Amino acid sequence: MILTIVYVVAALAIGLSLGFLLRRLIVEQQITSSKSYAVQIIESAKKEATSMKKEAELENRDKVLKTQAEFDAKSKEERQELQNLEKRFRQKEENIDKKMDSLDKKEKDLVERDRELNTIDKKNKKQEEELSRMAQDQKEKLEKISGLSAEAAKAELVESMLTSAKHEALLNIKRIEEETKETSDKKAREIITTAIQRIAADHSSEITVSVVPLPNDEMKGRIIGREGRNIKTLETETGVDFIIDDTPEAVTLSAFDPIRREIARISLEKLISDGRIHPGRIEEVVAKTKAEMEQKVKEYGEQACMEAGVPNVHPEIVRLLGRLHYRTSYGQNVLNHSIEVCHLASIMASELGIDPTIAKRAGLLHDIGKAIDHEVEGTHIELGVEAAKKYGESEKVIHAIHAHHGDVETKTIEAVLVKSADAISAARPGARRETIENYIKRLEKLEGIASSFEGVQKVFAIQAGREIRIIVQPEAIDDMKAYQLSKDIAKRIEQELEYPGQIKVTVVREVRAVDYAK
Repeated sequence: MILTIVYVVAALAIGLSLGFLLRRLIVEQQITSSKSYAVQIIESAKKEATSMKKEAELENRDKVLKTQAEFDAKSKEERQELQNLEKRFRQKEENIDKKMDSLDKKEKDLVERDRELNTIDKKNKKQEEELSRMAQDQKEKLEKISGLSAEAAKAELVESMLTSAKHEALLNIKRIEEETKETSDKKAREIITTAIQRIAADHSSEITVSVVPLPNDEMKGRIIGREGRNIKTLETETGVDFIIDDTPEAVTLSAFDPIRREIARISLEKLISDGRIHPGRIEEVVAKTKAEMEQKVKEYGEQACMEAGVPNVHPEIVRLLGRLHYRTSYGQNVLNHSIEVCHLASIMASELGIDPTIAKRAGLLHDIGKAIDHEVEGTHIELGVEAAKKYGESEKVIHAIHAHHGDVETKTIEAVLVKSADAISAARPGARRETIENYIKRLEKLEGIASSFEGVQKVFAIQAGREIRIIVQPEAIDDMKAYQLSKDIAKRIEQELEYPGQIKVTVVREVRAVDYAK
């Protein structure tokens, strides 16, 4: 038993010794392997470092060569520029030298001339003294002969010279004005004629009261309705007066607002065609017609902008333009008139060599206030200016709208062109209708203005008020005063009358010498 234990212990000791030795061998082997691997890593790192160093050296060399090339090119350009500058400086120096030589020569010439002038001045002084002495002698002799003092003679001479100078000045003014007028009238006629010839405008035949035909007189009773319910509903919904009188088979619609009158006319025609006329149906038809009218108004506005060639117009301005289709002024359709003014102003601007864009836009929008002057208080000019400002129009367009009737002084050429185009469009044959009463009043006032001047004998307004002829008393008005009288009468007419186009003022002075042989 003891022996067995001894063997076991000895075996354990031997096993431990063998295990320790085996482990030591393994560790030494691992250390050797690690050292070998480390050496390989170091060698690899050295090789990689050497390679990277060579690449860096090559890259640096390329950069150096590139920088050197750029520097050489830049240096070459700078050298070339310096050479050019040096050449220009050399040329300037040569020019300066030439100019200095020229100035020296001129200075010598001036000195010589100054010397000559001094000599001439001395001679002139002697001559002036001699002339002064002779003039004094002549003056004393004239005073003795005439019996007038020098001051009295001078006053008489001055008065005579002033009269002569005034007469000559009036003659020169007349001549210059006639020449200027002839030239300017010729050019203006050419421009306006060109503009008008390129506008094909229709004669105006618009009316301001709508008449709706009826299939028969029985329809009047249906329109009125029981106890007048239908006609009251129509008038309430449309805001238009329905006049049903003895006119056979017709109903007259009367309203200050043309849009309302048009809505009422279309609604009534729809109701007559449908046959169902009662308050509920009337409200339905009128509401539908109003919606259709808004669409029509928009379409008319867009069509006007397209026809006029005016882009980028605010939608609200487009709507106002469309409303002008249903507005008339003296029987002239305002939208057609606005398009006509737009074309006329554009053509005249082009003839004058001006950009027609502003003139065209201002011509189209100049009467925009008439679309709302039935609804808002104020003149159509004030309302037009306010609308143009509100919807972002330019200052030139706003000024042209403001000045097209002379409410403010025209400050731009576009405003002048729009004002002229407006007058041309309104004054052309067939453009507007004028009542007999207004026509007679205008002629009477025209004749009254001319008759109020002193020396006027008779006055005749001719050519439908386009010309006025004044017969003057020849003993009271001479030729120069007749010329001045025509200018004064024309100025008074401009200040006191409103008229389309222009009025020619002709003053006639006639002297007749009569005698009898016996």
